[in-house]
Amino acid sequence: MPPSTDTCTAAPLGLASPAISRPAVGLLLSEPWRAAVELVSHKLGRAAPAGLPPGDGHPVVIFPGLAADGNAVAPLRDHCRALGYTAFDWGRGLNVGPRGDVDAWVADLAAHVRSLLDEHEGRATLIGWSLGGLYAREVGKLLAPQVRRVITIGTPFNAEADHSHVGWLYRLLNGAPARLDTAMSERLRTPPPVPTVSIYSRNDGIVAWQTCTHGERERASALVRDLEVDSSHIGMVWNPRVLRAVGEQLALPVSA
Repeated sequence: MPPSTDTCTAAPLGLASPAISRPAVGLLLSEPWRAAVELVSHKLGRAAPAGLPPGDGHPVVIFPGLAADGNAVAPLRDHCRALGYTAFDWGRGLNVGPRGDVDAWVADLAAHVRSLLDEHEGRATLIGWSLGGLYAREVGKLLAPQVRRVITIGTPFNAEADHSHVGWLYRLLNGAPARLDTAMSERLRTPPPVPTVSIYSRNDGIVAWQTCTHGERERASALVRDLEVDSSHIGMVWNPRVLRAVGEQLALPVSA
């Protein structure tokens, strides 16, 4: 079986609905040990990203998930660097979620990312894990001329409600629940105007996999793709299948 499967022509659920539920408790409880197995697998094979084309050096900005920082995404960052890309994380430490006015917060993040990219040549790829993927998509919209591709990993952008097991953590870190009204849901599910790929797993124990796939309307665009892998949620930033899928996407030409 190939490490990643292109599901662009498949028909996953479109818009999230009340019928979508949080991942099964069994999947949630198994997250830590599955992630540990994936980490061991990564460490055993990390010396040689075999079969992946060498990178062209273009910048890659990586956004961590909720309650994660640059250290958490280090395996993904190191993988991108080993392939030959200029990879670095978002540079804002622990991700505790947006604060204050969302539009102003995202605009400030985009300005920060623009300042990071000013130090490098070439259009950038933005990669976001979980909540970080929402940042990558929104920043990709604001900085489209400087962005060649957006890759999200386990990111629930296609939701109308909280179909995850991390709502309590967001409230703990941010002091309030995440706002997800109709307008915000529509905004988040609208992809950036650049090639955009969502990597997701049906065995994700944290977020409902259906919310990590594009709806039929979005999938009609040649710019949008969904890629399914077998992975836990916690281990996605070091899962060998995910890393290979990322490497394959980074190597695609700008027009692909």
